[in-house]
Amino acid sequence: MSPEVIAMREPDEPTTSERVLLSSGRYVLFGPFRIDQQRQEVTRNGARLKLQGKVYQVLLTLLEKPGEVVTREELRVRLWPADTHVNYDANVNTTVNKLRQALGDSSDKPLYIETIPRKGYCLLVQPEVSDKPAHPFFPQSETFADSSQEASRRLVAPSFSKSDVWIVLGVIGLILAGMLLGAGITRLWISHAAPMAPYPSAIIFSRASAAAFF
Repeated sequence: MSPEVIAMREPDEPTTSERVLLSSGRYVLFGPFRIDQQRQEVTRNGARLKLQGKVYQVLLTLLEKPGEVVTREELRVRLWPADTHVNYDANVNTTVNKLRQALGDSSDKPLYIETIPRKGYCLLVQPEVSDKPAHPFFPQSETFADSSQEASRRLVAPSFSKSDVWIVLGVIGLILAGMLLGAGITRLWISHAAPMAPYPSAIIFSRASAAAFF
């Protein structure tokens, strides 16, 4: 009886089924992000992200091998021709950092891109390729936070329509007009009442003089 031979592989060796064939669909979805490969456009929750050409190429390279290590040499070959003379290490670092910044990611606590020391980078999420522009996934915590912020904004800053503003201005105008009218009436009454004040004194003086005369 011949012994059974079992093929062994290293734990880090990727299988072909794990790789993503980006050409199988127009759209690539992961987390809140959607990539339109035809238009070379990346959006997050519907808002477009501004990615430079090399930053976009790094993203596609990582999406092609999710969960695998993409070496710095692979990125160099993907981004620069063989006859290009640049500081590859510094430029790769800068390009990956720009991609992290666009995705809202961090090298200390990565959500999407993990740095593999002395090797390269690894995409931590599994993308989905589709021909339909399906809406990206919204994390529950993020949706709850957005709704809470919206509710707080409504409580703190109530909205007023144009009609409400005109009503308030009209009431203020009526109040000011009433105050001006009252001040005018008061001033008119004072001006008419002031000249009449000496007459009673004059009448009393004239009667007293007449009595003394007789």
